[in-house]
Amino acid sequence: MQDLILITTSSYDAKTHDIISQFANTLNLNEKCWLAKGEFGQWAAEYTAIKKAPNLTAMRQKADILGLDINIIANHNRQKKLLLADMDSTLICGESLDEVAVKAGIGDKIAAITRQTMQGELDFNQSVTQRVALLNGLSQNILSEIIAETQLTPGAARLAPVMRKNGAFCYIVSGGFDFLTTPIAEKIGFNDSFSNRLEIKDNALTGKIIPPILGQKAKQDKLFQLCKQHMISVEDSLAIGDGANDLEMLTAAGLGIAFNGKPLLRKIIHTQLNHTDLSGLLFLQGYSASQIFS
Repeated sequence: MQDLILITTSSYDAKTHDIISQFANTLNLNEKCWLAKGEFGQWAAEYTAIKKAPNLTAMRQKADILGLDINIIANHNRQKKLLLADMDSTLICGESLDEVAVKAGIGDKIAAITRQTMQGELDFNQSVTQRVALLNGLSQNILSEIIAETQLTPGAARLAPVMRKNGAFCYIVSGGFDFLTTPIAEKIGFNDSFSNRLEIKDNALTGKIIPPILGQKAKQDKLFQLCKQHMISVEDSLAIGDGANDLEMLTAAGLGIAFNGKPLLRKIIHTQLNHTDLSGLLFLQGYSASQIFS
């Protein structure tokens, strides 16, 4: 069965339809169907290659200039039964630990460590331990402020309702912390969340993490564990994230997606969403606008 070439983007510009069509013509692609034509600013069109499919890297370089995502997707087993999603800079805007640090007056210091970690320049477990240590003595009340101020990434709230309606299980698997993953999972309808836990005594952070630390390898292990728990094959799983600590989880999943991925992920993970909001995760599975927005 021939693979599909999926072109997506998030834009309220009515010219987007023509931009996608013209771009597909330059690649000598044959239109199969449109999954979305501007509903809620979403565009998604499926194509097949008339001859041999063009090189993905070359296609993506041209697509990036136009603000389009282009991915090659297998035309079978598209709708997955298990979703594992990172939280920071994936389901939510920004890095939650960085936001806590801002309120503690050490935002720049911790943000610099976070950037290095997400680029894969620092070991995650050592990095998160180092960053949390700098929060020693911070009032627990600040965590409630972070919960109230956190903004969801566009499209995040659409994922679980659509996938769970079709029998899938959805989990947050994050190197962040349960003070935020728990309410976020509940808010957007995920089954549950797995993350790290801050040690709190006398209403203040101690600067320690309650072990074990959920890092890069632990994320991959959680994928396998949940597949076994729900009797789902790894091929039927889907994972999405943005940073180096998501790499093993993404490469292990049946479909791994780099969402606005750091350079390390963009080099390794073939399926990418850089111009489409999280609705793109549903288009990659073949869901149409009528299924997503009904």
